[in-house]
Amino acid sequence: MRILGYSKKWEKLQKPVHTTFRYPRKDKDWHEGEIVQEVYKPRSKEREFIQVAKIIYKEAKVINELTEDEAIEDGFSSAFEMWIYLGKPNMKTPINKLTLEVEKV
Repeated sequence: MRILGYSKKWEKLQKPVHTTFRYPRKDKDWHEGEIVQEVYKPRSKEREFIQVAKIIYKEAKVINELTEDEAIEDGFSSAFEMWIYLGKPNMKTPINKLTLEVEKV
């Protein structure tokens, strides 16, 4: 089970179904049906387990396709704020929109 890490305690993580955006991985990209551990600060001594979730939907997008609604649903106040948070990527940069469902343990 791979780790899906967050650097911020997003309110969206309290919902049974939520989304997150991740850049594609060259080694092993995320895929539908994959079970992941969601954690805060995965590479820190302050690492904190949140929950186990399943990726129920993966949608490939480019940054300039992201809507205000998607950015707000993801926890940002605007698409511009999300763009800044992502490190001002090229507007044609590919990104995965992952929809996760919390697993009942």
